[in-house]
Amino acid sequence: MSKRTPIVLTMLTLALATASAFAATEEVTVDTGKLKGVTANDVTSFKGVPYAQPPVGDLRWRPPQPAKPWTGVRTASEYGADCMQLPFPGDAAPLGVKPAEDCLYVNVWTPAGGAAKNLAVMVWIYGGGFVNGGSSPAVYDGSQFAKRGVVLVSFNYRVGRFGFFGFPALTKENPGEPHGNYTFMDQIAALQWVRRNIAAFGGNPKNVTIFGESAGGGSVLTLMTSPMAQGLFQKAIMESGGGRTGLFPPRYLDHASPSGTPSAETLGVNFAKKNGITGEDAAALAALRRLPADTVVDRLNMASMFGAQSTYAGPMIDGKVVVDTPEAVYKAGKGAKVPFLIGANSADIGFNQAKNMDELLARFGPDRDKAKAAFDPDNTGNVGVAGTAVSAIQIMIEPARFMARALAALGQPVYEYRFSYVAESMRKQWKGAPHATEIPFVFDTVAARYEKALAKDDEATAQAANAYWVNFGKTGNPNGPGLAKWPAYKAATDQLMDFTEKGPVAGPDPWKTRLDLVEAMVERPKK
Repeated sequence: MSKRTPIVLTMLTLALATASAFAATEEVTVDTGKLKGVTANDVTSFKGVPYAQPPVGDLRWRPPQPAKPWTGVRTASEYGADCMQLPFPGDAAPLGVKPAEDCLYVNVWTPAGGAAKNLAVMVWIYGGGFVNGGSSPAVYDGSQFAKRGVVLVSFNYRVGRFGFFGFPALTKENPGEPHGNYTFMDQIAALQWVRRNIAAFGGNPKNVTIFGESAGGGSVLTLMTSPMAQGLFQKAIMESGGGRTGLFPPRYLDHASPSGTPSAETLGVNFAKKNGITGEDAAALAALRRLPADTVVDRLNMASMFGAQSTYAGPMIDGKVVVDTPEAVYKAGKGAKVPFLIGANSADIGFNQAKNMDELLARFGPDRDKAKAAFDPDNTGNVGVAGTAVSAIQIMIEPARFMARALAALGQPVYEYRFSYVAESMRKQWKGAPHATEIPFVFDTVAARYEKALAKDDEATAQAANAYWVNFGKTGNPNGPGLAKWPAYKAATDQLMDFTEKGPVAGPDPWKTRLDLVEAMVERPKK
């Protein structure tokens, strides 16, 4: 035997041991059976794991039912179907798989090797206006979180009329169950799955952070105010998720609102009639459940989704899952008392509806002149630019500050941000960071989003943003070595972290005057 043989044998032994460790991590047991994941680049992922039964047939418009056990080892290498929808064309986070009604699946990314235990857990809730979205887009890949020592979880939830629907016979069916808000029921069921199973992946079920963007951010806020979600998470992050009642006026499951907004049941009856189904009894409900999925999706658009006369139910007050609007809950000093990170983007979602500057400025009442100086300082008279800025602050930016103040007033650690960074390749096109553009930076998946156009500053901003989010997920504080100091939010100082093209910069909110004007406008009693 040559002198090199023991060295070769030792290397072989180490290789086999490493392979064995990976294999052990790749195969885990959850409460419904065994799973086989995939290891790549120091991360093991498990995709397409059922957390509930397929919500099809008689389970359409029912709370998610427990997933059925399987025998043998289930391969968890591919995403399950995203939930049934008509995808938005040109979506910044295009789906990676075909939508289907059978869609209640969860995905997990964890550090490879299996040595770490009790890792912090972060659960991502995607956006899409509650009518679109899924967990399969490439920019939602959780690998970078896992590389930083976090177990990242994502999952699918029902959207559109599959996720929010009311009908008289449905409300009477299974009277002990909640009805209407199936989207939020799915989210709660996924968090319950995390609590039961995440330890098998190295996660700590008592150190869970929920975070989401847009409708996902709004979902975070709903979960923070839902009695059914209490105790399922310990920290929360809301990205461009609103915070005030307005975009979705209050709607109730089984009765009209005081302002006349029709109930979800009324919308359900109208939808049934549109599809040739008369009556409000069990037979009519059975016929609704037999409708093809493509018919239930319908062709929702912005006009049909928003406003008091919307033909789409959206989130509703049902008395069990949703007991009131989040704004009302927190104004009453209630809601989850957890560490909170919140913010919005510098050119966030906004819709100018004013025909001219006089119409726009009239909304500010006695503050009209101050509003003109704040939103049209150069006296351009451009109602499109000014109106969009007012709307973005009203819909996303001021509500973020409102929620920051509400949580801080309850004595919780709160950190506010504004995301102003624009990818280098998009600076001629974008004058500010549009809605949802922070996501690939938070996930550090900018390479998947910008590909060959990726710049070094883009990568640096992504690494910083991901590090802040990971730190918060681990400890409830985004600060850590090598990062600019992010001060906790206090109403008296109104400081936030601004992710700029020169890097993260902390300081007093430079838009305070604008936000104060919008706050006064929305808080002013309506005549």
